[in-house]
Amino acid sequence: MMYKYKAEVLLKEYLLADSYVLYAAVLGGILMCKLSYDITHMISSIYFKGYASLTKMQKIEWNNRGMSTAHAIFITIMSVYLVFLSGLFCDQLDGPVTFRSSHLSNFTLGVSVGYFIADLAMIFWFYPSLGGMEYVFHHMLSLVCAVYAMLSGEGQLYTYMVLISETTTPGINLRWFLDVAGRKDSKAYLINGIAMFVTWLVARIILFIYLFYHIFMNYDQVKQMDTFACLLISVAPTILFIMNVMWFSKILRGLKKTLAKRHVD
Repeated sequence: MMYKYKAEVLLKEYLLADSYVLYAAVLGGILMCKLSYDITHMISSIYFKGYASLTKMQKIEWNNRGMSTAHAIFITIMSVYLVFLSGLFCDQLDGPVTFRSSHLSNFTLGVSVGYFIADLAMIFWFYPSLGGMEYVFHHMLSLVCAVYAMLSGEGQLYTYMVLISETTTPGINLRWFLDVAGRKDSKAYLINGIAMFVTWLVARIILFIYLFYHIFMNYDQVKQMDTFACLLISVAPTILFIMNVMWFSKILRGLKKTLAKRHVD
């Protein structure tokens, strides 16, 4: 009985410790947003002369985009590492790939959960200045998927494959920065537009097609997950892929317009 009691106490302590780690990760993600927001404001005030002439709402969006860029860089690096380099999801390991997780993968998801909470709060507070209903829907869907994967440990491979799409965020934000700074006719704007096209095609179109292929090829493992997890894996990537294709068509039209204008000039 004494050994059983000690085992139960030890188990509770470890579970509680894991919970604290996840809470700390979420809080860390929120603090990262605050820090990156303030750093963007500080650096922009010193090194970008036009920052002072921006409207109050433009400054808020400018800083918010600095915040989202910081998260995008973090989550892209971590997602690429966990999916392709860490060995966590490699075929050589025993057990279904759909149930694999680690302390690092859980902690990383916690940081992203903190970001989505902070960014959603700003979107709602300043609605619709920082984004319309499509941004709210995108963030809510991403938040639900990240929270579930973090707490259950299920489907983390597919969650991270979707999060790799955040690699397109710095380019999107740089496009906005250049536009607001009056550099729409610059070579940097053109190069960034081409880079956006390539990264979007790879991270949000091709990678999603591979994700669907991987789900299909490993469906025997996917169907072992909880019903809600199966629903998320089926619905969330499909909705996000449709949104990606719609946004990709806009990027393609914008790039064609920019190239045509350059050719005329």
